[in-house]
Amino acid sequence: MPFKNIDTPIHIRKKLIAGYRKMTPQQKLQRVNELTKAVQQLALARIRKKYGNISEREQQLRLGALWLTRETMIRVFHWDPEQQGF
Repeated sequence: MPFKNIDTPIHIRKKLIAGYRKMTPQQKLQRVNELTKAVQQLALARIRKKYGNISEREQQLRLGALWLTRETMIRVFHWDPEQQGF
C-alpha cells in the first residue's frame, strides 16, 4: 500500500478501499461533494469564531478567500483579503 504514517489499522483500510471500489462513479462524486461541504462548514465555523458577528456576505467572502487567489477575489468580488485582515 502507498500509505505511510496512517493510524488506521490495515484491515480497516482494506475494507474502506474495497467499499470505494464497489461505488459507482456517481456515488464517488456524491461522497466528494459531501466531504467538500463538510470542510466548508468547518471553515465557516472557524471564520465565525474568529470574526464574530459578521454579515453572511463577509462570511462567504472569507470562505472564498480560502480557496481563491487574492487576485481573483479582488477581480471578481472587489474584496481584498489582505486589506480585510484575513
